[in-house]
Amino acid sequence: MTAPPSARRLAADLDDALGLLAGYRGPGDHGDAAEPLPSLLAQCVAMCDGFADPESVRSIHHFACTGGTLLSRCVAALPNTVLMSEIDPLSRIKLGPKYSKTEFAPNDVLLPLLRADHRVDQAVIVAAFQAAIAATVAGLARRGQRVVLRDHPHSQFCTDVDPASRPAVQEMLAQCGMLRALVTVRHPLDSFVSLDTLGWRHFLPFTLENYSLRYLTFLARHASLPVLRYEDFVADPQAGLARICDHLDLPFEPLSIDLNGAIQISGDSGRSGNGIAPRPRRTVPPQIEAQRGDSRYTQLCAQLGYDP
Repeated sequence: MTAPPSARRLAADLDDALGLLAGYRGPGDHGDAAEPLPSLLAQCVAMCDGFADPESVRSIHHFACTGGTLLSRCVAALPNTVLMSEIDPLSRIKLGPKYSKTEFAPNDVLLPLLRADHRVDQAVIVAAFQAAIAATVAGLARRGQRVVLRDHPHSQFCTDVDPASRPAVQEMLAQCGMLRALVTVRHPLDSFVSLDTLGWRHFLPFTLENYSLRYLTFLARHASLPVLRYEDFVADPQAGLARICDHLDLPFEPLSIDLNGAIQISGDSGRSGNGIAPRPRRTVPPQIEAQRGDSRYTQLCAQLGYDP
């Protein structure tokens, strides 16, 4: 049976394309001894891999109880975007007494290294993390997807760990490729009161002054990154998301704001409800109210542009 004209034209076009692709063979691919050409699709993919710019590594960094989950859900709802939530390969929170060393975690490659009886060098864990991230970013990029990693700075800056004893996640990611990252913040009084309400007192003394010192240390380690305030985001979500997309080089889609409630990620410890709007401050306990004049706190508010 004779093929229809459209099929013959398609076959001819494919033959022409294969002929053109043959010219891109390497220096050793000459003569009749050359290997047969692979499929046209495979060749196109290979050529794109060779000429396309490497995909950026993208990340968001924020303290606990600063509205980061809401912002991250909106990012996760963007087209072709894969969010990795609350990531820190050196976090020691799950090594505490409330967590069992034999806890079943078959998908976690790094946790057994942290729990090993013979201490594994930190550099080995970091290198394994970087290799996994680089492979993930490159692999998903070939499928038209973008990865955004949401850090967990609480593990480094708000526990009994010395922040200077280890690299920040942002510093690890910067060695994986072109890094596009930003910091999001909220009024420190609101986030500290929320920590107190949730019982997340992971550092001592648990004071607004000490919290502010740790926040300032975090900001200093991320000083090169742009900062987005949670209050500005909830006042105008579309403008806030557009700014995030601009910083991270992501496709802006306003509908992602409406879809955020359908996204489930870790870290959703805030007040319930999917609506995006400013909310009244929680009641400030008297012992915290009395600390609002402390020097580190007023310095932090001034740096972030908040009234103390």
